[in-house]
Amino acid sequence: MPKYYEFKIAGYYLYFTSFCVVECMHVHASDSRLTEAGSAKFFVKSNGDAVLQHRGILNDKEIGRIQAFIKQNYKEMYQKWAAYSQQSFYED
Repeated sequence: MPKYYEFKIAGYYLYFTSFCVVECMHVHASDSRLTEAGSAKFFVKSNGDAVLQHRGILNDKEIGRIQAFIKQNYKEMYQKWAAYSQQSFYED
C-alpha cells in the first residue's frame, strides 16, 4: 500500500491501496496496520479540499488536522497518486 508520506499526521498514516486507484483521488488515514477497518477515507478535490466519505475511528480534531494537511500538500500528494492511477480529482 503506497503511503503518501512515511510520517504520521494526527497519529495516522495517509495512504491509498493499489486496488482502489480506479476511483478518483482519495486518501485513507489509518494506524500502523494500514487496514481499512477503522480507517477514514477522504476524497480530494482539485482545489485541495478533502471531502470526508468515512470517518472510521477518527475524532473531529484528527479529521480537521488531516483535512488541513491535505489542503496544504494535495499537489505533491497528487503526483504520487498519478504514478498509480489514471483517475483525477473528486468532482461533486
